[in-house]
Amino acid sequence: MQYFCTLFNSGYLSRGLAMYESLVFSARDSHLFIVAFDEPCFKTLQNLFLANATIISLESFEREELLAVKDDRTTGEYCWTCTSWVIWYCIQTYALDHCTYLDADLLFFADPKVLTDEMGDNSVLITEHRYSARYDQSALCGIYCVQFMTFRNTPAGLTVLDWWRKACVDWCYSRIEDGKFGDQKYLDDWPERFEGVHVLKNIGGGVAPWNNREYRFEKAGDGVRVKQLHQSQRLVFYHFHDFRYCTGDTFRLTSEWYAIKKQVVDLVYRPYVKALETAEKKILQTGPSVTFHEPLYPLDWLSEKLGRKLAFRLKGYYKNYYRRKKISQ
Repeated sequence: MQYFCTLFNSGYLSRGLAMYESLVFSARDSHLFIVAFDEPCFKTLQNLFLANATIISLESFEREELLAVKDDRTTGEYCWTCTSWVIWYCIQTYALDHCTYLDADLLFFADPKVLTDEMGDNSVLITEHRYSARYDQSALCGIYCVQFMTFRNTPAGLTVLDWWRKACVDWCYSRIEDGKFGDQKYLDDWPERFEGVHVLKNIGGGVAPWNNREYRFEKAGDGVRVKQLHQSQRLVFYHFHDFRYCTGDTFRLTSEWYAIKKQVVDLVYRPYVKALETAEKKILQTGPSVTFHEPLYPLDWLSEKLGRKLAFRLKGYYKNYYRRKKISQ
C-alpha cells in the first residue's frame, strides 16, 4: 500500500478531489489522508464517500503547539506551518511505515511508485524546483519544493520530520527573513544536514510552470512523456501552481510571469480542466451551493476598459488566460 497525505480547505476542494481521483486511477494501491481545513470541506468530503481516503477534521488534527501560533499567521502561512505536522500526524496516528505529502494542486498521469522506489534505502525523498534560468527563485523560495515529499517511519526519517515541524512552529511566514521563507527554505541544506535524504532524479516528477520550458512533451501509448537531452520519462505528476478560477468563465493557467508551452496546454492543462469539471459535478451532487474554489480572480482592469474579446487578443499579460469552453474541448 502507498500512503499519501494532503491538506486543503473549500477553496481548493475541486483541485483536491481532482488530485485524489487521478492518484487512485494511477495507483490502485494508494490511500490518501486528507485534513480538511474548514467544516464545509470536511462535510463535503465525507458525503463523497471516497473509498481510498480518510477524511480528518481540523479539530481532530490541531495540537496545542499549532493553536498557539494560529492567530499570528495568515491562512496560507498556517497551512504551510501545518504541512509537516500533517505528515507526522498520519504516521503516528495510523502507524504508517511511510507517508508522502502531496500538494492539493497536483494531477497524476502515472503511478508515483516509480518516484518513491528511487529512494532505495533512504528515509526521506525531496524534489527540486528545477527552475528554468529565467525564472530561478532558488535564493528566495528555496532549492526544493514542498510538493511531493516522502518520509519513512524510521529513526532517520522521523528525525528530519521532527526537526522540520518544530522549525515551522517557531517561524513560518510568507516573507524572506534570515535565510528563511515559509516552510520551504528549511529544506535547502537537508542533504548535508541529515542522513538518508534523497533528491529525486526522475524528471517525470516535479514538472511545473517554472520549468515546463526545459522539457519536450509527447503523447505516447503509456501516457505523456517528458524529454530532456538523453532522458525520456513518463510524466508522473504536474504541479498546477497558481491555477485560478477567474471571472468571465475563464481559467488562468498560472501566474502571468510564466510562459507555458503549447504542448503543455494541450497535453497537461486540458486534461486538468476536464478533471476539475468532473470533480465539480461530483461536489455539486452533494449540494448545489457547495463552495469548491476560492473567490473568482478578476481578469484585470484592462478587460473592463477594452472588453474581453479585445483584451484576449493582446499578447503578454493575457497569455495564460483561457475560456473554460475553449480549453475543455
